[in-house]
Amino acid sequence: MKTASLIFLAGSLLAALPASSQERVWRCGNEYTNNATIAQQKGCKVMEGGNVTVVQGGGGTTTKSSGGSGSSAARAPAGSPRVEGVDQRARDGEARSVLESELKKAETRQAELQKDFNNGEPEKQGSEGRNYQKYLDRVAEMKAELARNESDIAGIRREIGRLPTNKPQ
Repeated sequence: MKTASLIFLAGSLLAALPASSQERVWRCGNEYTNNATIAQQKGCKVMEGGNVTVVQGGGGTTTKSSGGSGSSAARAPAGSPRVEGVDQRARDGEARSVLESELKKAETRQAELQKDFNNGEPEKQGSEGRNYQKYLDRVAEMKAELARNESDIAGIRREIGRLPTNKPQ
């Protein structure tokens, strides 16, 4: 049992020691290389202290770090396609027209709801003359629908306000 513990301890100590067989690694800006001739040509600096693990890139797209750019604009998620200014303005214009159409529908619906609501005294329908609670329930439902529709209108207006204005250039 003691020998197993000693072997484990010895193995742990050996694993903690820095590997002496690791080649030198040079840093050239954001690139790393273990090729001395390339490092000398580019004027790279030797990396000292600690091991370096390098993962080869697959030739995919690269993204720039946002650190220190000072830009307050929202960035697109990594991997999303870049949209040209003209295309983006067209998309914004299309979004605006869809939202304005939805706003028009919601405002028309609001006018109809207010007309039917009749300032809280809508006309009684069918059995509501005999069942007053049924009438009160319908009035409460109409009031809630008016509030929901008003909230929808406010939301659509906020979305329209968030869209950039299309200025001809």
